Amino acid sequence: MTKIAVIGTGLIGRSWAIVFARAGFSVSLWDAHPPAVEAALAFIARRLPELAAHGLLQDRAEAEVMRLLTTAATLEEALAGADYVQENGPERVEDKRELFAKMDRLAPPGAILASSTSAIRASAFTEALAGRARCLVAHPVNPPYLIPLVELSPAPWTAPETVTRAGELLRQAGMVTAVVKREINGFILNRLQAALLTEALYLVEEGIADPADIDATVKDGLGLRWAFMGPFETIDLNAPGGLVDYCARYGASFREMMRESSAPSWSPAMIDTLNAAQRARIPQEAHAARQEWRDRRLMALLSHKAAQTP
Repeated sequence: MTKIAVIGTGLIGRSWAIVFARAGFSVSLWDAHPPAVEAALAFIARRLPELAAHGLLQDRAEAEVMRLLTTAATLEEALAGADYVQENGPERVEDKRELFAKMDRLAPPGAILASSTSAIRASAFTEALAGRARCLVAHPVNPPYLIPLVELSPAPWTAPETVTRAGELLRQAGMVTAVVKREINGFILNRLQAALLTEALYLVEEGIADPADIDATVKDGLGLRWAFMGPFETIDLNAPGGLVDYCARYGASFREMMRESSAPSWSPAMIDTLNAAQRARIPQEAHAARQEWRDRRLMALLSHKAAQTP
């Protein structure tokens, strides 16, 4: 049986544990803060019945998924016999450099070492490792057990075989992979997200639209299409002659729009304005409940998408 080591069991690590266990992999959990492992198991046990109700456990019983999860007392124990390691430690270069050095020393020579980092390039914490060719970033979208995309971003010295093997294993686990062909800050998803967020902030700061109306424009407009097609397929289908026709019709106006725009200030005053508008919609005391609501909506959407004919 394929063994996965999940190192760090916070918000992302516990989600990865669900991804791998429901795919039938043996999963060993370890965290430098032991109570985090018990909290992760409790979260998973609470979440499995809802996932089962939506048909999102890949036909496995809840008890079987839980049996595939084991805890390790030490990092060495967690890595013993592992085929693939998913690291979810603090988002600090120094911490990742230290942790990857330990994992490279302790993990079996053939194990892939992957990091969930959302912003740090793999080259920043793997350059000095003897086994650096087996290291890469596997950046998920939060929460990974409900959003299947994972970005594979190798360092310049990562072996092509590592990217291939990681992709095959993650697809077996039900994930959808996207390869970042050359290292870049933010990978793919966060750069696309940053472009939309930057423009949204600009529109608020310039007094062109309120935050609620911008959110409505995305969730009840752009987001409906983006739930099942990307930007290139969207424009291809939005003109009679396809993508070339769309670019001929609208390319000039898009260039003009972007010339009119500029980067927002990210000033404390602007952030206070945004936060006040958001807290008026969702009070802070309701924040955790709204996260639960989001996850349940994602379950329903994922279940719907899984039932559709490709």
